[in-house]
Formats: sequence, C-alpha cells, structure tokens
Amino acid sequence: MDVTQISVAAQRVRENVARVIVGKDETIELLLVALLCEGHVLLEDVPGIGKTTLAKALAKSLGCSFQRIQFTPDLLPSDITGVSVFNQKTDEFEYRAGPLRAQIVLADEINRAGPRTQAALLEAMEERQVTVDGLTHALPRPFLVLATQNPVELEGTFPLPEAQVDRFLMRVALGYPDEPDERAILRRFRENNPLTELTPVVSAAEILELQKQVRRVFVHPAMEEYIVRLVRATRENQAIQLGASPRGSLALYHTAQALAAIRGRAFVLPDDVKQLLLPVLEHRIMTTSRARVRGRGAHEILQELAAQVAVPVEESWSVEQEAGIQGDR
Repeated sequence: MDVTQISVAAQRVRENVARVIVGKDETIELLLVALLCEGHVLLEDVPGIGKTTLAKALAKSLGCSFQRIQFTPDLLPSDITGVSVFNQKTDEFEYRAGPLRAQIVLADEINRAGPRTQAALLEAMEERQVTVDGLTHALPRPFLVLATQNPVELEGTFPLPEAQVDRFLMRVALGYPDEPDERAILRRFRENNPLTELTPVVSAAEILELQKQVRRVFVHPAMEEYIVRLVRATRENQAIQLGASPRGSLALYHTAQALAAIRGRAFVLPDDVKQLLLPVLEHRIMTTSRARVRGRGAHEILQELAAQVAVPVEESWSVEQEAGIQGDR
C-alpha cells in the first residue's frame, strides 16, 4: 500500500483551508482524520472563533456539497430530514430532501434543539440514512457532520445524551488565536473574504478511495495492545465513573491509522495514539463528582493515564512491523 497519495491529498486540503483559517493546522489535521475515518466531529467552543468558516472552507476544498443548519428549540425532525409531499399530478407522495442530504453538514448549536430532532440527527450520523414516513433514504457519501455547541451558555439548551455524544468520533476546540495570528486574520479579511476564492483540490470520488486505503495502514499487535490498555485504564480508574466503551477503542484505532497515513507512514506509532487520546476519548468518559470537586477533569485524568500506561518499546516490534507492511503490500 502506498500512502503517498493520502499524504499528498491531505497536504493540498490543509494548504487550501489555511488560505482562510489562520494558525489552526492541528485542528484542520484532526478534521481530515475524521473525514478519512468516516467519522463526525463535535466542535465545542465560544462564538466567533471561526467554526462555521472552517466548515465552509473544508467543504469548498473537497468539492463537496455543504449545508448549515441552525438548531433552535422549535426545529422539527422533518426540518432536517425532509418531508413527503403529495403530488396531485402523479397522485403520489414525493420525498423532498432536507439539508441532511449534503455531504458536509454544519449542525450549528446542536444542543439548542429538542431531543426528537437530536435523535433524527443521530440516525443520520450512525446509519448514513434518514427515515421519513416509514421510508429510508440513503445519504450521500462522503458524509461528515460538524456539530457545534457553546460550552459556557446553558440557558435554553438541551444537553446531548451520552449515547449521542459517543457517536462523535472526536470533540475538538479551536481556541482563541495568539496575537500574531489574530493580526494575520485582520489583514487577510481586510478587503474581502478569501473563502469566496477557494476552489476544490480533492474530489468526492477521490475521498472515498482514500477512505478505503486508510483502513489498510498497518497496526502492529503491540500497538493494538497499547490502545486496548489505554482504553481499559479509563474503566479502572477510581476518578472515572464511566469509562470509554469498545467504540472508543475502535475510534482510537482507526484515527491512528488515518493520522499515520496523513503523515506519510504506512504504520502506526505510539505518538499517533497519544496525540489522539484527548480528542477521541475525552468526551467518552464521565468523571466522578469527587474528582470534579477537586478540579480534576477528564483532560487531566487522561493525561495522567497516558503517562502511566507503558508505551511499546520500538526494538520489540519494529522488525515485525516492517514484515507486516511488506506482507500487506
């Protein structure tokens, strides 16, 4: 397997999005990881950081259709999935698709919608389909949901249930830019919006092929054991009330494959796993009330676990790893 095609395509997208988004290369890389893994991302940050602009820039760079849905308390499931309308000429009901028919969907302020609407989005995320009046309609591929929520404003919101939060492959925060980056933003948007000048650099068909190739990135048994030990450590820690499920193990496994491919490697390293530990597992665990009172959140606890779990020693698996890669080819 040649990962050069994946890394080159990822670099083209990264550079194209960076023409609009300043100083967020790591965040862009995580979104590309999610895209290659056919996963979804929860962007949790304050308003005005650039979440919508990032989603639009990514959609334009990929040549994919894009829809933004503003979630509100009165939003109905049919407003996002579509409706069946009776056609008097044909004497039949016709399905009129909703905004979920786009390939990249920005679900803005997802926690402001009611549970029924959130559940409708859950089916689309998990099954890549929507059900309207008993009929199932497949969604286009690639399909990526970028959902946002404000972590500081809780009035008028419906907190996402654990089952839906767990469906997100990663939770990512953009954060405020530093001073040089913020000055660069002022200059870049001084005369016009660079988003209007973006053109696709990767086609949807190419993305589907890259998604297949990513799954063939070699993962040594020692790396598999390392991933399992990290996830199981979240279930055995006394400061964690609810540890990560096997879905978390799979998420860490597949995202590590994608990150390795993006960086031009046909095999996974421990550093890939450690870098993805927080965005992949932090939203999947629930800390105890005692830990929260002491100011120990999921972020700090996961960092402690990463330091405690033994990392595979390279000499013990590098030869077998190279043999596995050659065999895969």
